[in-house]
Amino acid sequence: MKKVQKTNAARLLDRLGAAYDIVSYEVDEQDLSATHLARQLDEDPARVFKTLVLCGDKNGHLVCVIPGDSELDLKKAAAVSGNKRCTMVPMKELFPLTGYIRGGCSPVGMKKHFPTYIHTTINEYPTVYVSAGLRGLQLKLAPVDLMRACEGTLVDLASDAVSP
Repeated sequence: MKKVQKTNAARLLDRLGAAYDIVSYEVDEQDLSATHLARQLDEDPARVFKTLVLCGDKNGHLVCVIPGDSELDLKKAAAVSGNKRCTMVPMKELFPLTGYIRGGCSPVGMKKHFPTYIHTTINEYPTVYVSAGLRGLQLKLAPVDLMRACEGTLVDLASDAVSP
């Protein structure tokens, strides 16, 4: 049996006494999307949440966690974070800022804590998936434990248009 690697996110959840499972999956470098990942896990894409790191024009960096089948509404993200505008952090800045790479960015256990906003639909599921901090690993945990671990705020972040 293959031993699953502990990540920073998993270690933080351990310290909090949160229950979680680490689920491994086959990485497809050509498609790192949450919807592709959901198909591999045989899960509803709305239950596999993706982590997006943004920069606001007034209040600096923030993290948005949204369903895998949704698109982030940048105007909503700006409004809830007290910014006029928000932009995605360039990929080359993601690792130095968070300690995570694209396709393996967890909202839990970043190098520094950033205000974290989680889409309201997270509470529709008994458990959800988020990156464990490495490509090929997901955390499966209760929404309440995710909220506690990343000190998240529940807000509506998704645009009305849903990706295919």
